[in-house]
Amino acid sequence: MFPNKSFYWIELFVNHKEVKNMIVTLKEVLSDAKKKHYGIGAFNAVNMEMVRGVIAAAEELNSPVIIGTAEVLTKYTPLDTLTYLLRPLAEKSKIPVVLHFDHGLSEQKIVEAMRLGFSSVMYDCSLLPYDENITKVASLTKYAHLYGCTVEGELGHVGTNANPNAEQDIYTRVEDAKKYAEMTGVDALAVAIGTSHGLYREKPKLDIERLSEIEKAVNIPLVLHGGSGLSDDDFKNCIKSGICKINIFTDVNIAASTAVYKNYEDNKGMSTIIPDTVQAVKAAAMRKIQVFGSVGMA
Repeated sequence: MFPNKSFYWIELFVNHKEVKNMIVTLKEVLSDAKKKHYGIGAFNAVNMEMVRGVIAAAEELNSPVIIGTAEVLTKYTPLDTLTYLLRPLAEKSKIPVVLHFDHGLSEQKIVEAMRLGFSSVMYDCSLLPYDENITKVASLTKYAHLYGCTVEGELGHVGTNANPNAEQDIYTRVEDAKKYAEMTGVDALAVAIGTSHGLYREKPKLDIERLSEIEKAVNIPLVLHGGSGLSDDDFKNCIKSGICKINIFTDVNIAASTAVYKNYEDNKGMSTIIPDTVQAVKAAAMRKIQVFGSVGMA
């Protein structure tokens, strides 16, 4: 529990430096998205090419953007290393950029992300019992808000395609969402309505009616995880029914690796691979931004 580890927060406040510029919080961009019924893409990245491609896409389309990494991805690129790529580009960007630490699983990593300048964090306690999820996320949210950082929670764990039809894995209950939002004080809530992380083995069964009921029951922006692989109509229906933030990784990740592979086949070097990878990620991100309806909303 965070209250029992106050040394994290003492160090965090003592070493806090203002990192504004174009770096904003989730609350700053999602409030407008909720009001005007559009979605904002949240793209995870693991290297400079992905970071450059995503921010270039948002700048060209004059769209706010959420970019960062997830705790499980830090084994590929350490958090501090990726931050040194993210922050300079975000700070000088022409559009609002949220630096978001996605699916934070450990208190230590979440605090590290905040210390490094991330403006938003997700504390993923979705696999814990409901009451424990509330207690832990409420504690984090209290301290993060004092620091000026926004928090995303998750209720109703999004599947991984291992068991896509397990009811307990893929659906968030309306009454649970209402209480969770009130008790935790989170700024955004990821809900499970039938999506799964990674590539889809079969067409997902989205419960849009349930999503609409959740949207009416809670006052905070809703988040869709497991967004890669959904159809344009799926995204639009979700946004129309309350989704404001859509997580995307697989699509931009595959776009990047495909660009590398094509260049490898053509026996080309890094001087060609790097710009081609940036352009591939940019194109994939632009496609999502256009579908989400955030063009011109920066």
